[in-house]
Amino acid sequence: MDKNKLRDPENFARIKHLLSGRDKKYVDILCEWKEVSDELNKIKFEVEQLKNKQNLASKEISKLKSQKQDAQELLAEMKNLSDAVKTLSEKAKIIKEKIDVLTYEIPNIPHESVPFGKSDLDNQEIRKFKNPTEFDFSPKAHWELCESLNLTTASTAAKITGTRFIIYKNFGAQLERALINFMLDTHKKSGYQEIFPPFIVNQDSMRGTGQLPKFKDDAFKLEGLDYYLIPTAEVPVTNMHRDEILNGNDLTIKYCAYSACFRAEAGSAGRDTRGLIRQHQFNKVELVKFSRPENSYQELEDLLNQAEKILKLLDLPYRVVKLCTGDLGFSSAMTYDIEVWMPSYERYVEISSCSNFEDFQARRANIKFKDNPKDKAKFVHTLNGSGLAVGRTTAAIIENYQTKDGKIKIPDVLVDYMNGIKFIG
Repeated sequence: MDKNKLRDPENFARIKHLLSGRDKKYVDILCEWKEVSDELNKIKFEVEQLKNKQNLASKEISKLKSQKQDAQELLAEMKNLSDAVKTLSEKAKIIKEKIDVLTYEIPNIPHESVPFGKSDLDNQEIRKFKNPTEFDFSPKAHWELCESLNLTTASTAAKITGTRFIIYKNFGAQLERALINFMLDTHKKSGYQEIFPPFIVNQDSMRGTGQLPKFKDDAFKLEGLDYYLIPTAEVPVTNMHRDEILNGNDLTIKYCAYSACFRAEAGSAGRDTRGLIRQHQFNKVELVKFSRPENSYQELEDLLNQAEKILKLLDLPYRVVKLCTGDLGFSSAMTYDIEVWMPSYERYVEISSCSNFEDFQARRANIKFKDNPKDKAKFVHTLNGSGLAVGRTTAAIIENYQTKDGKIKIPDVLVDYMNGIKFIG
């Protein structure tokens, strides 16, 4: 959080208003943060005044001693001043710790253009690509087709690990791998540098991108170690530049990365339990950008178009929605969701979130830039988006490309990645 933005009463009122669109509890946290911050500033001022008195008393003591005069009264005063400084400094330390805790509980400030709303029902539809797929037969769900075509097995995965894990088999495994390669190749052709990151990160990395402490219950932590399985490649890729000052002439920096992703899915019991939509481990290709602040919202539009390109090339029906304040992610200032049409659900399902975090993550991870060596370093803006969630893309292809005789047609752009195979089944 930029503390300078909160010093102006008018700006503070604006931030309170924008946070109220998320949840009133965040306004309460912000007001508490402001109250204790003001208290800390008051203590710092008092300490500075006391230290000035100490300096004056010290000079007077030296003068009296040089003149061989009694300085006991001033020495007693010096001790009292020293005790007062120590007491206030200890109090300031406690308050500073409280401020640090509160700071990590405050989400990003929504951009002014984000619509106010309470849930995904209040999200704003921006555009659609194609109409929902229609069939002249009764279509099957992807989990039914996966079973009949021997593409995946959940029961074996449950035996070796547990529920909400999946094993891809045969052409199912090949289709998943084909999609990963297709997505990476497409993004690389658009100027994204490919990264293959670690799937385990430390606590600082999780905190830097906003996963901690807010989403602690959704994270898989390695017992006895300061390590977490990544929820998305956004975490390791963004933290590649933690505590760095980037060359402003290199911005915008664009990365694409494949990774497995691991999420506990706390609070989602009973939702999308069948198939590939909501797993504890899933594959995803991520897009990450480091941008100049003045360019970041244009970069967000370009990022969204890049993610959409994958679905257009696959010729899958989808829509784009702008998330309302109540549905906005903790770290995001603005987010577009891309939702693909799933015939079995008879609705659109999220397949990508494209977000501008402005300087929220950069402040936590201390990522700055300079145009010239003598310039004052400024915080970059970070952005990321799924390009795309691979398992959900696999599910969307299986459902939207199914045929009457129970086969799966392979999208034209994937045929070469599937070694010439045009149909599964």
